[in-house]
Parts: sequence; C-alpha cells; structure tokens
Amino acid sequence: MNKLITYLFVLYSIQLCSCHTDTSSNQHKTVFNINLEEGLTSLDPAFCRNHYTIWMDNQLYNGLVQINDSLKTIPCIAKSWETSADGLLYTFHLRNDVYFHDDPHFANGTGRRAVASDFVYSFGRLIDPKVASSGSWIFSDKVKDKSAFMAPNDSTFQVRLKQPFAPFLSLLTAQYCSVVPKEVVEFYGKDFRSHPIGTGPFRFKYWKEGEVLVFLKNDHYWEKDEKGNRLPYLDAIRSTFIADKQTSFLEFVKKNIDFLNDIDGSYRDDILTKAGKITQKYKGKFVLNTAPYLNTIYLGMLVDTTLPIVKKSPLKLLKIRQAINYAIDREKMIKYLRNSMGTPGYEGFVPEGMPGFNGTGVKGYTYDPEKARCLLRDAGYPNGKNMPEITLATTIGYRSLIEYVQGQLERIGIKTNVEITQGASLRELISKNGINFFYGSWIADYPDAENYLSVFYSKNKIPFGPNYTGFNNKKFDELFEQTYQVKDDEKRFAIYRQMDNLMMEQSPVVVLYYDKLVNLYQNNISGYSLNGQNLLVLKRVVKSSY
Repeated sequence: MNKLITYLFVLYSIQLCSCHTDTSSNQHKTVFNINLEEGLTSLDPAFCRNHYTIWMDNQLYNGLVQINDSLKTIPCIAKSWETSADGLLYTFHLRNDVYFHDDPHFANGTGRRAVASDFVYSFGRLIDPKVASSGSWIFSDKVKDKSAFMAPNDSTFQVRLKQPFAPFLSLLTAQYCSVVPKEVVEFYGKDFRSHPIGTGPFRFKYWKEGEVLVFLKNDHYWEKDEKGNRLPYLDAIRSTFIADKQTSFLEFVKKNIDFLNDIDGSYRDDILTKAGKITQKYKGKFVLNTAPYLNTIYLGMLVDTTLPIVKKSPLKLLKIRQAINYAIDREKMIKYLRNSMGTPGYEGFVPEGMPGFNGTGVKGYTYDPEKARCLLRDAGYPNGKNMPEITLATTIGYRSLIEYVQGQLERIGIKTNVEITQGASLRELISKNGINFFYGSWIADYPDAENYLSVFYSKNKIPFGPNYTGFNNKKFDELFEQTYQVKDDEKRFAIYRQMDNLMMEQSPVVVLYYDKLVNLYQNNISGYSLNGQNLLVLKRVVKSSY
C-alpha cells in the first residue's frame, strides 16, 4: 500500500510539474517523456551494458571527460589534463564546483563535492572482482591494479598505465567511467542499482521497474549554457517501458511521448518511403533526424580451426567466406528492408561516422554473384553441390533481414537454415563459441576505431574478450599493438585502415551495413543532440508549449 501511495504521489507530482505555472519565473514546468522498450536492469554505471542504460546513466552521472556532437573528447569534471612524455601517466585537474546529488547518507543529507578520491574509488570498482562489473574491460588490461589510480589532492587525479594506449581519453568518455560516491555506494551495496547518486544534470526520484522511471532536475548542476544559464532546462524526465513498438509509436503519435528512437519494421513503410523520406501521411507531424550511427551490422563466422565445431564447417574455408560476402546485394537490402536507413557495408568493420573513416581506405566486398559462384567452385562446391547446410542464427527482430540473406545465398547454391532465438540466448551461444554463423552488431563503446578492431585481436579471444569469430593473425596483432604508441591521430587512423583491410581479406565477418540513427522528436522539442554514438543528451533540451 505504501508503495502504491508513493507511486501515485510521484505521478501526481509529475502531472502538476507538466502543467503548473511557476509564479516566481512565470515559466511552465516541463517534463520530457520517453519510452524504453527493453527496460533497465541497473542504474549503477558499473553495469552500464546496454543502450538504454547508457542513456539513463548519461542523465545521472558525469565523468572526467565527455564527447560533443562531433565525437571530440572535451572537458567534463576534468577541466584540463596532461600526459607524460612516455604516455603512461595521465594527470587530470578537476573542477571544484561539482557536487553529488543529495542523499541521506551524506552529512546533513546534502550532496558533497566530488573530489579526486571519488575517481580512485569509482575506477577501482570497475576492476574489483567482488563487484564483477561488466565494464571491467575498460581498465583490466591497461593498469596493474587499483594502485594505478591516485589522488595527490582533492583537485588532482592520476592514472598510470602499464603501456601507452593512445585512445585512452576517448575510452574515458564511456559511461562506465562515471564518478560515484563511496559512502553511498557502500551503504546500498547491490541496491545502489536502484538508489543511484551521481553529479549529473538530473537526479533520481522514482523507479517502478517495468512501469515508470522519474528523474528530476538537479538544481545545483554545475554546467551552464553560453549565456551563463544553469543547465538543464527541463524540470523532469519520465520514462515508460512499453515493450510493444507499435504501441509506443501510437503513444508518440498521440504526443504522449516526446522522443522515439528508431522505426520498427512493422510500421516502417507507413512512416518512410523506400528512399528514406517521411511519407505524406506524416509530413510535418514530427521531426525526423538521421545521421551515421557507430553501429556495424554483420554476420560473424567462426574461423578458429582448433575448435571442434569448426573442423567440419565449410566456413573454415576462406573462399567460402569470401563467396558469401560477394553473394549479398546490400544496396537492395538497405532500400527495401531498411527504407534506406543504413549505408551498405562495402568497406570494413569500422563504420561510417567514426573519426578516421574515409570511405575509400578499406576494400570490402561489393555485390558480385558470378565471382561468388567462381569462389564456391574453386572451394570444391560447384553451385553448392555436396556442401553441407549451414545454420545461421539470429533474433526475431532481424528475421526478415536474415531471411533475405538466406535467399541471396540460395541463389549461388549455399543452403542455410535460419534459426531464430532469443537475444540473450544468442549472445550466450556466441560468447561460448557455440555457433558457426551468426547475426551480430557492434555499437561503439567510445569513438575510436580501436574499439572495433579489438574484436579481432587474438588476445581477446573468448573467454577473455569479444573476439567472437576466433580470428588470429600475427600481422594484425602486431599492428594493433603498434597503435598503442601512436599519438598522432592521422597516423593511427592509417594503421587502423591497414588492419581493417587485412581482416577483411580473411573474411571472418560479412559486413551487411553501417547503421543510421533514426530519432523522432515532437515539433515542440529543440536543443537535442545529434551524435554518431546516438547518445541521448537531454541537458540542453527545451520543450515548448504548442
């Protein structure tokens, strides 16, 4: 009963918030309404493992640095920094006006200043085996142990690396690297997931899991706009958890939701033409934003011949993998199955929109069915004769896409069996090398191509990292390790392209397309961010009256 009363009180407060006129400022209170179809498992940044969690954590927390819409690393709590000549010691100089949200477990219940020792604690949590953070990879191979994190004084924080790592600052923009207060985290323990305290533009108010989540404006937030006005502008964020995408779209059309991410295939043709333009039915009804999104959609193929599952798989043969790459008409796939919301994957694994991507530096695979048939014949399977059927695993959301691939492969003589499974089950299969051929996507954790190429580094083979295909190439590994030392971005980007080319020649993946972000906003929303990571940034959003 108490929980019900609290829930009704919060909803009542939000309704008042959205229509009440503040007599002191003569401005309407504003609530930004969004829907998170997949729900949340935690609001603890140490477990910031999926897209919606990243979005919500970005409202609650800050890190040392952050990205702007051009994916450049810019100051956040760290106002400046320097790196030692050997590239091992990073020294950050912190702002002195950043405070944690209020919580009863601070002295007098008032949020205290965030200081360097808070980063020592926060980063140490990520590599603490007792915490078992999904973000342990951030530092686990880059620092010796927790002693690598140092606080000479409240305003100076240092990190000592085991070896140089040129993209380190970019890595620190990941939400895993948010600062949290030790005394609050240790009081709540595992329950910090639902009692989050950060320094971000919004503060936690209420969470009824699977139903509603409410954040309120942080009145003491440190960032200001160009005119000196304190951010954020919104008074609250209200998130619902409607799992059905058609239902959430109808709520958007009724203006009960202010923002919608992506357009589901079940109603895509109703909203978009095949050329990717808004249909006449919805023209002017809302704002559609699209841009390159750091998300590569691909098919992975196990190539590690030491694995029993690979020994009898035709995918162990390079010519078969290359034939599959040439067999797929990606342009037709994007136009008719994605309504042009994507870019055909004709280059490498590193996607369009990534700093250093130039569209011509990496040679991928174009549509060439005749070449595919020749490769199939040269591999000993003319027109697919005597070639074993291959199982291709995917999730229900990508069924039509993968069935399209199945049809394309059938045309050159490769028979596949499409196996539909739950997302969690497929991820588990992939993480245990339990499937030879699988649908996958790789979304950037941070805006540097190293994040994508690490997927093929031999030392990242399962169970140590995300090398799900078991790719192993000595030259690739040498180049990968060489990039750690290269501080000059353009020189490092050139090596990245060399690595991407080398990997594509061996074809452990089929790059289907580079995704585009698709953001729908109501016409009265302005000040939104448009960035290649599709990171939801609400601190500058303004919601006007109709």
